[in-house]
Amino acid sequence: MQSEGSTDGRADDRVLVLNPESGSGDHVDDVVEFGTEHGFEIRKTEQAGDAKRFADEAAPDAGLVAAAGGDGTVNAVVNGLAAADELETTTLAVVPTGTGNNFATNIGVQGVDHAFTVIEEGRRRSIDVGLANDRVFLNSCVGGITAEASSNTTPESKANLGVLAYVKTTLETMGSFDSLPLRVETEPGPNGERTRAWEGRAMFVLIGNCRRFTGARTAQADVEDGLLEVTIVEDAAALNLLGGAAMQKLFGRDSDHIVRRRTPSLAIESRRDSVEYSLDGEMLETEILTVETNSRTLEIAVGDGYQPDPDDGLLP
Repeated sequence: MQSEGSTDGRADDRVLVLNPESGSGDHVDDVVEFGTEHGFEIRKTEQAGDAKRFADEAAPDAGLVAAAGGDGTVNAVVNGLAAADELETTTLAVVPTGTGNNFATNIGVQGVDHAFTVIEEGRRRSIDVGLANDRVFLNSCVGGITAEASSNTTPESKANLGVLAYVKTTLETMGSFDSLPLRVETEPGPNGERTRAWEGRAMFVLIGNCRRFTGARTAQADVEDGLLEVTIVEDAAALNLLGGAAMQKLFGRDSDHIVRRRTPSLAIESRRDSVEYSLDGEMLETEILTVETNSRTLEIAVGDGYQPDPDDGLLP
């Protein structure tokens, strides 16, 4: 299904939220020039919270809000749209200027100039939105990632491995990572599956909405199927996570220490202390996490390289 765009009379109102500090920081002049040429009001962030606030303020009147930055900026803007209760009425565009730009890659947007071509000529798709303890995420929610590991992960590693780079850095920086005693309960998925629970010690819990955690030919998950892709890395698997190649191999094959589920919702309870979760790179700390999908909630501009079902060789 392809959406025809906004019909509420706001389609000509455009706001671009620009993070001047994302990536290498050399994108500002280009984004401002392109944005102005394409009729955007430019709002530059200066401090934490600005991106969400700008999107919240703009959403009631804007038919199109663009996020210029990395995955964290996109996350903040989407949470701003949600705060304004305008997720279903405002189209999102992504102008990738971050380090890894995983979400932009998954929706077929490549670089600043291409982003504006997609804005004008690209298709509009309605995609799923993840909700973790009332906070929105688009790409992934990952538990077991520490703030220290996030800050120590190099741009090169993020570009090559995406969110798995944080997993690798955690193991490298912490040595013997203190595994997490968790209970994970997933709701019924496709094919009449029953509610399923897993309990034990986990290195990480990886929840993908637009991103999958395997060594398959594409890192993009189906973001229009109403399901989350859940991967639990059990404690015993830690010894096998020795490097980038080994990690990709481990996540790409069946393993006694990798548990996978596909589910519309799940609950994670820590049996010890609170756990840090990374929502598209933005941190959340909690003892109990509930995650669900809001199916086909957000309209977004996508490039030709985007396929709703990445395992299907043909576009719809």
